[in-house]
Amino acid sequence: MTLDAATRKSYDVIVVGSGAAGGQTAYTLTMEGARVLMLEAGRHYDPLTETPMFQTNDQAPLRGVSTVDKPFGFYDATVDGGWEVPGEPYVQATTDPASRFTWWRARMLGGRTNHWGRISLRNGPYDFKGHSRDGLGFDWPFSYDEIAPYYDKVEMLVGIYGSKEGLENTPDSPDGCLLPAPKPLVSDLLTAKYGRTLGIPVVACHRAVLTEKLDSKRLPAKLHPGNANAQAILAADMQRRAACFFATECGRGCSTRSNYQSTTVHLPPALDTGKLDIVTDAMAREVTLDKNGRASGVRVIDRRTGKEIHVTARVVVLAASALETVRILLNSKSASFPQGLANSSGKLGKYIMDTVGASLVGQIPRLESLPPHNEDGVSGGHMYSPWWLYKEQLAGKLDFGRGYHIEFGGGRHMPSVFTTAGMEWLTGGSYGAKFKEDARRYYGSTMYFSGRGEMLPNEDSFCEIDPAVKDKWGIPVLRFHWKWSSHEINQAAHMHKTFAQLIESMGGRVRGSVQTDGRKAIAHGGEIIHEVGGAIMGESARNSVTNKWCQAWDVKNLFLTDGAPFPSNADKNPTLTIMANAWRVADHILDRMRRKEL
Repeated sequence: MTLDAATRKSYDVIVVGSGAAGGQTAYTLTMEGARVLMLEAGRHYDPLTETPMFQTNDQAPLRGVSTVDKPFGFYDATVDGGWEVPGEPYVQATTDPASRFTWWRARMLGGRTNHWGRISLRNGPYDFKGHSRDGLGFDWPFSYDEIAPYYDKVEMLVGIYGSKEGLENTPDSPDGCLLPAPKPLVSDLLTAKYGRTLGIPVVACHRAVLTEKLDSKRLPAKLHPGNANAQAILAADMQRRAACFFATECGRGCSTRSNYQSTTVHLPPALDTGKLDIVTDAMAREVTLDKNGRASGVRVIDRRTGKEIHVTARVVVLAASALETVRILLNSKSASFPQGLANSSGKLGKYIMDTVGASLVGQIPRLESLPPHNEDGVSGGHMYSPWWLYKEQLAGKLDFGRGYHIEFGGGRHMPSVFTTAGMEWLTGGSYGAKFKEDARRYYGSTMYFSGRGEMLPNEDSFCEIDPAVKDKWGIPVLRFHWKWSSHEINQAAHMHKTFAQLIESMGGRVRGSVQTDGRKAIAHGGEIIHEVGGAIMGESARNSVTNKWCQAWDVKNLFLTDGAPFPSNADKNPTLTIMANAWRVADHILDRMRRKEL
């Protein structure tokens, strides 16, 4: 659909964004009969026809290596996106490298869900009430028990594998929610064996990949009780999704719809309702208000023509990704909101967070010269280590306030141009027949360990509108301020120490240096691409932007369903919580509309 056509139709809800938040919001609304207009800033994308399912790296330009245009390699699903987007700059408030924030944007239908790691972990009860537990950060204005049923729904709809382990603050899913976990790889079994000697649990990861077909007879009725139309649409759609058969890396996208992308899971059934219209290349500039102070619609720029158009609806939902949503609100200025829409608290743009990241690589002699075998698997973690030191941390035995989980991997994955690069740290340098002998010996014997930890919100990490710089469409851009606190820096140092212990316990050797100074180990802000916050939810309009329903305190028909309202960023990857919360908020919107309150 075109923007011009959208101005001639009547909508219940405008949803800005088409990724995890926008896709889930639109799905929930349309399956219950609401008329929805979805605005996507990037281009149209069809994973069924655009996914390189069977190409090998040697068939790609430059053998598939990363470039500025393709930061994750030529075959990565992201198009027209990355940390640098032509014509769409952002500004750093300082030149200090330690205070740099890098902002990833995906300008395509489905957003980041097309290339993400698909790790889908539930936040635990502690994660929603962190301040009450240890006095740090903020509490969420609701508990785990309130969102738990929506975790169930998302897991059943999306298809997530995993197991039940009974671990502290690592919630188990009820029976019938998860798919079977894939078998551990050799490197997984090795990590589990030596992790036990260090007291580190190693369990099945939870990832959004179908290890078997979804139960299209049972699940639709559980997800949409009493709604025969929605059940029929979803059952037919589930039948069109295949189980994963280890064809390629998930980051390329999936033409068999075996993993979760908004474009393969949320949008197809939503479109089948006949209630969803999607406009791509539609850059949202600002949310508009009517004379009563209610959101009347969104002012949009057609990226192809530069024409500015106004679209209207009863309700506006921003789901553009946390910082893009904040940017839209900050640019939505008026006499009533001179500092940005819904900013009476002055907290808009404040408390932005990313995941704490640090990594270490080791070479494991036990993995040398293994017989040739396929270890591609589901192309991501079959297993992981959830945080295991809650009691010690609460007792003050650690010098940082929140924990991290460990992602790891190894084995003989699809060769790339870098598979045998840099072997001289092991061999001292070799050539000819000796080089080939070394390549066969060491191929698959390295392992990586990465920590993903919680960042505590702080007042020095925020974004604002730059007073001078605009993008190519004339929209003012964001300027970032960033600071890691001692909690995150010390946490990164602990990660390196732990990874070194794991590698050495296996009889391996660490590549590079084990950093005791966390400032040298920690990734830059934004590099993990888990940013949340900027429009936090809370119990009071005095110190938060939205209420528990992610409804703006100042504008009652304006909702945010991406990560912007998150008042904390647990060590669990945020996407599953974004989807569960979006479903929860969409149900609330539907209820309010039925009662004529919106």
